[in-house]
Amino acid sequence: MRAARLARLLALVALLAAAAPARGDDGPLVTVAEVGPTTATIWTRGARAGEIAVEVTPVTGGRSLAERVKVTEDADLIGRVTAAGLAPATRYRYRVQQGESVVSGEFGTAPAASSAAKVTFLWSGDLGGAGLCRLVDGGYRIFPVMARRSVDFFLFNGDTIYADLPCNRPGVVPGADFVAKSLAQYRARHRYNREDPGVQEFLRRVPVYATWDDHDVTNDFSGPTEPLMPIGRQAFLEYWPVVAPGNDPNRLYRAVRWGRLLEVFILDTRQYRSPNTEPDGPAKTMLGPAQRAWLVDAVAGSDAAWKVVVTSVPLSVGTGRPERRDSWTGANVFGIVPENPTGFATERDAILGDLRARGVKNLVFLAADVHHAEIIRHEPQPGFAFHEFIAGPLSASVGRPRPLDATLKPRSLFARGGVYNFGEVTIDAAGLKVRVVDDTGAVMFTHTLTRQ
Repeated sequence: MRAARLARLLALVALLAAAAPARGDDGPLVTVAEVGPTTATIWTRGARAGEIAVEVTPVTGGRSLAERVKVTEDADLIGRVTAAGLAPATRYRYRVQQGESVVSGEFGTAPAASSAAKVTFLWSGDLGGAGLCRLVDGGYRIFPVMARRSVDFFLFNGDTIYADLPCNRPGVVPGADFVAKSLAQYRARHRYNREDPGVQEFLRRVPVYATWDDHDVTNDFSGPTEPLMPIGRQAFLEYWPVVAPGNDPNRLYRAVRWGRLLEVFILDTRQYRSPNTEPDGPAKTMLGPAQRAWLVDAVAGSDAAWKVVVTSVPLSVGTGRPERRDSWTGANVFGIVPENPTGFATERDAILGDLRARGVKNLVFLAADVHHAEIIRHEPQPGFAFHEFIAGPLSASVGRPRPLDATLKPRSLFARGGVYNFGEVTIDAAGLKVRVVDDTGAVMFTHTLTRQ
């Protein structure tokens, strides 16, 4: 009996140790986000109420930017500092201190819009689904693998938490075995993922741009009709800083310019969407009229060599049930569009038609959500071709490839299910190279696109 009690005690100690933040229980959590040519956001969550000091200094030396932010229990101990007046394409070192606890790291600012600097970034999504949460033995193991890649930033493409699925499997760190229904519970689910040591190590050194998807609130939700959306959105924006133009504090869609070679357009596919159950047609929308007009004008007006659109749900892979398709397509399991489909293909095809009419070239869509990796070339109209890259999950139930929406004239260049994964894109003067990488760091597929 005594041996059994000792074994249980040791197991409890191991669980508590694994649940601790990367810098100890008294250290602040840190994330670098929304980096531009002259600005960057340092997000932090303190271990207690009070002041947190943030200092940003060029790695090569020079004037430091120092600021203090007060964090309170009411705001979940979260604070953020926007460092302004930075130099483009420059490495900076930062230091975040609360009391005696210090967290430090580095990041690089974006190059000026006129610079043809090479850029490399990662994308993926879907973290902590189906109870596949932080392991007692190793946490979220894919993040240290991603941290070993030399990249400029990470696009976290939705399902940053699974608020509607409890972390209740054996061998996972305790603290998230519930379905979020309140603001405190949504905050706790975000905090649970952010406290993972591997996640912390990655987000302290790689700037992130995040968007949400359904599980950040609840499965397959349509924004205006979902009563949990306001508190789910509040928690998301508290934990993932978003810098968007205009005066709307809830706006998530925005553009990120990374020199002359790349502009990224990050969509919000949830907040403005019509109910999934509505029949597809001209009145049905995923983006809402303002975001749709912004997308077409911004992409068509961009002079960047490559235009990358980040959509949390795929263009060509069907998700959800036939009576309430959740992705852009209403196609069935055979890739055929039935009579009276749901989905949002009418709006999708209208957007693609507008981009084609305005002569957009070198267009790539990045998606996640379907829990498998795939690289697809679409040519819905002769002479108008673009690519769709899908990655994920980071840690969730694994899916499998399925037939694609035939109306887009797709050609799957690579498809792989059954493995955690992320995508890596490198853009230089020669073109764009995409790699699909598994959670061991093995490159499963590489493909190169030449600039048109």
